[in-house]
Amino acid sequence: MAMKTLTVRLPEALVAEIAAESRQRRRSGSDVVRERLALVVRPRAEQTVPAIADLVGSVDKLPADLSRRTKSHLKAAGYGRKRPR
Repeated sequence: MAMKTLTVRLPEALVAEIAAESRQRRRSGSDVVRERLALVVRPRAEQTVPAIADLVGSVDKLPADLSRRTKSHLKAAGYGRKRPR
């Protein structure tokens, strides 16, 4: 697998924690960081689709042609007009 390099700045406490874990597990610091990132990043991406899918079609009483005539519907609703002070 090809790898790219990414430089990030981390708080000293986190760097110390990663270094301690890498010594304890006898793995490189890069391996520990990759594993931690994989645990955080992948589940979030998998959860995005179902969360959005629940919202699709959940708003009633919108015009059927809203996606084609967005500007005219916004103008008719008064969006963008200056309000009196």
